[in-house]
Amino acid sequence: MANKTRLPKLALTEQEKARLDELRKSRTGPVREVERARVLWLYHTGTSIAGIQRSVGVSRVTTYKCIRKTLEMGLEAGLKDTYHRPRPPTITDEAKSWLVNLACTKPKEHGYAAELWTRRQLAEHVRRLALKEGHACLQHASKSTIHRILDSYPLRPQKVKYYLEKRDPEFDAKMKEVLMVYQDVELRRQNGVSDTCNRVVTVSVDEKPGVQAIATTAPDLPPVPGKYPAIGRDYEYKRLGTVSILAAVDLQDGHVTARVERRHRSREFIALLKDLDTHYPPECTIRIILDNHSAHISEETRQYLSTRPNRFSYVDTPKYGSWLNLIETVFSKMARTFLRGIRVRSIDELKQRILLGISEINAAPVVHRWRKFEELASS
Repeated sequence: MANKTRLPKLALTEQEKARLDELRKSRTGPVREVERARVLWLYHTGTSIAGIQRSVGVSRVTTYKCIRKTLEMGLEAGLKDTYHRPRPPTITDEAKSWLVNLACTKPKEHGYAAELWTRRQLAEHVRRLALKEGHACLQHASKSTIHRILDSYPLRPQKVKYYLEKRDPEFDAKMKEVLMVYQDVELRRQNGVSDTCNRVVTVSVDEKPGVQAIATTAPDLPPVPGKYPAIGRDYEYKRLGTVSILAAVDLQDGHVTARVERRHRSREFIALLKDLDTHYPPECTIRIILDNHSAHISEETRQYLSTRPNRFSYVDTPKYGSWLNLIETVFSKMARTFLRGIRVRSIDELKQRILLGISEINAAPVVHRWRKFEELASS
């Protein structure tokens, strides 16, 4: 008869039993943890050490080590590896700093064709120069070693994060001017004063070019409950051309004045100005927030403006500051609603449906507000 182990029994709570039972049956958990869970489960159920060895396929030393560790430190400690460092680190802080500085350069600066480092190329370059630069500890550095060092900072030289450079020297001044207009409109709205009463109306104007007219090559298939939950559409399509949406939103009442044109030149922009001129009372000044597009300041446009003195007043957004223009929120709403997935048979149909969508917006207008103008104006 085999000698019984002198180790005490393993006491487990109901939660620990459930955790152990789930882990020992897992097919996706870490292999070592699943193996230890099987050892501990069998030991808890009274299986002998020899039986555990045969069932799990581990050595006697490994079995005893797992059980003793669990009895001494608890279940979670018995399932996990104990962190240990077999030898002191060999990569010095100076070598790490050299590597980090190297990763902050571009490969092309060192004679390579690539624009961005890959882990493999950086590791090869480090191994090539490590001894020469006095960092012998990196002369055999692997790709994973490079990754761990860079990840500890963290540093990802293989990634590109885009930003927009301020190219307008008057960016802050123009931004504050636009935000002060928004603040003025908001104060009038809160005080219940209409723009018409003050003989000033404020509109936000811009163009949305490149709206595609796309035709299907086969009819769409309607959804079928319980069988086809979504509309079926053939992958192939036909391009019919593009149109541009020229629009102006009234910041006081949310009304949208718009045109749909094949192009957005000066003459199309002038047509939009004429629509605004017709829409508002003749005694009002129309204050327009817009960008510095060529059609807005062309000679042709200026000639028209000269025929309507004191009728229009420009408030320019800064260069690359289109996000300051509230008309962009209207274009975003169009893209999310009636332009989303639109398919037409002709350019004319696309124009008609866009104008219909704008009519639907005007049927239930939404006042667009800049809610954070105070923070930006003070920045």
